[in-house]
Formats: sequence, C-alpha cells, structure tokens
Amino acid sequence: MTYDRLVCANCAAPVSEGRCPVCRANRERLQQEGPLSGVSPAALIALVAVLVAAVALLAHQTV
Repeated sequence: MTYDRLVCANCAAPVSEGRCPVCRANRERLQQEGPLSGVSPAALIALVAVLVAAVALLAHQTV
C-alpha cells in the first residue's frame, strides 16, 4: 500500500505530509519496504497476466 492514501490516526492528516512523529515514522517505514511495495494490486495482476501469456506463447511455439 502506498502511504499517500493513508490517514494518520494520531493527527488525522495524510501520512505523506508527515505532520507528526507517527506520520514521519510510518512514512519512513513504508519508503524502505521495497520496490514493489508501492505497486498497485491491479498492476501486479496485469504483470502476472502478461507473464502467463508469454509462457503460454513459448510453450505453444516449442510444440
């Protein structure tokens, strides 16, 4: 999940603004999670669909 959509329970502001120490700590944690942490689920599903189609195409060509 991306932090630009999260609302802080401590100060009720968007986490991406980093208004309080809780926001800043969560923003840092979310930024350090990894390269795929910010990718939407729809994009991941599309990537998997493309990979499955590529494997199916390769399997069909080798037959």
